[in-house]
Amino acid sequence: MKTELKDVSPTRKQIDIEIEPEAVRAVYDRISDRYAKGASVPGFRPGHAPRGVVRTRFKDQIRSELLRELVPDAVQKAIEEHHLEPLGEPELNLENTEGLSELGQKPISFNVNVEVLPEIKLQDYKGLEVGRRTRPVSDDDLDRVLESLRENSASLEPVEDRGAQLGDTVTTSFNGEFLDEPEAEPIKVEDVDVVLGGEGVVADITNNLLGAQADDEKTFRVTYPADFSSKGLAGKNIQYTVKVSAVRIKELPELDDEWAQSLGDEVGSLAELRTKIRADLEAQVKNEAEGKMRSDLIRKLVESHEFELPERLVQHQTEHRFESVVRDMIGQGIDPRNPQLDWEKARDSLKEQAGYDLRGSLLLEHVADEENIEVSDQEIDDEINAAAESSRQSPEQVRAILTKQGGERSIAGRLRNRKALDFLVANARVTDEEWKEEKQEPEDSSQKPE
Repeated sequence: MKTELKDVSPTRKQIDIEIEPEAVRAVYDRISDRYAKGASVPGFRPGHAPRGVVRTRFKDQIRSELLRELVPDAVQKAIEEHHLEPLGEPELNLENTEGLSELGQKPISFNVNVEVLPEIKLQDYKGLEVGRRTRPVSDDDLDRVLESLRENSASLEPVEDRGAQLGDTVTTSFNGEFLDEPEAEPIKVEDVDVVLGGEGVVADITNNLLGAQADDEKTFRVTYPADFSSKGLAGKNIQYTVKVSAVRIKELPELDDEWAQSLGDEVGSLAELRTKIRADLEAQVKNEAEGKMRSDLIRKLVESHEFELPERLVQHQTEHRFESVVRDMIGQGIDPRNPQLDWEKARDSLKEQAGYDLRGSLLLEHVADEENIEVSDQEIDDEINAAAESSRQSPEQVRAILTKQGGERSIAGRLRNRKALDFLVANARVTDEEWKEEKQEPEDSSQKPE
């Protein structure tokens, strides 16, 4: 067998393969003889038809079987000979028709195209310069957390001496009829809590329930906006009859030691709670600064290395990101089939990000190779145990799921890249800089499926 390797591009190789007539003839004779032994050919006793007759009668079947036997083995040997590691299945192209029409007389020639990872020559990756900016924790940050905790501790208390006001929670039962679709099934819901003026509550409902008290009945019409979050109500005109069962007001706890102690966590006073919250916020901003610094370090690494990416990998990563976006949208109640979404632009953006992620991952793999960074079985076990704890599953369950998905290898790869990034950080020149608020670039909403 003769082979020749050709570089189509840094990520695509072509191997020209030629199988000599002698090798083809040996397989051709063996397959033909096997057909002859079992073939029933008119004019000949079973198993006694001449080889030439059998080859004529079963020409297509014999040729297909010969190719199935010769070609895959030849491709595999050629790939090994040239030390290639294909990404996915090779693409086969048969060349000479003479070799196929005159089996055993002429060589069979064909070529295969394979995608491979590019050859990456690492530039300087030690001593990269990067800044680290840590956002200072302000008293306003502390007050916002305290206010959120108060909101979570709030109670709803009955209102008896006045009608409902903005911000009150009105418990009502709704009976509604679609005015433009009399045949539509009526709406009937019991004991719904409506926060007057709250998010998602249309103005018509708020306005008609202002002043309401327990046991009141009201009838009013609501016109829902065309872009209302509930598709079944969007753009509809509905006549509601409502029965009010309760009006309640949100009461926030006093900001004092007693309330602080009620939160648990061994907090003895409001001052201790403030100290704990500040420490938590400072740890959070420190982690944010560290994460941003590590991202900037990868960006510098990527920007200093130009290389072509295999289209197959980019496509796979783009599809993975695309599916993740769709799942998130469905989880948020957004219909991904909405015709107003520009998926073409969104996919272009996802493809660009996928390419960036792949470049970063490949470069970290090469750093790990260069520095002989490895991952131990214990580190993989620790990662699985952490995943089990966060998902409230047993390590055995997590391992079983990962095994089905080839996940342990994936975990090892992620851990190795993480250790490579740790190495870059340890060998970088990191400068702590003064905090500056970053300007938010206006987003092109046409490129986001949201």
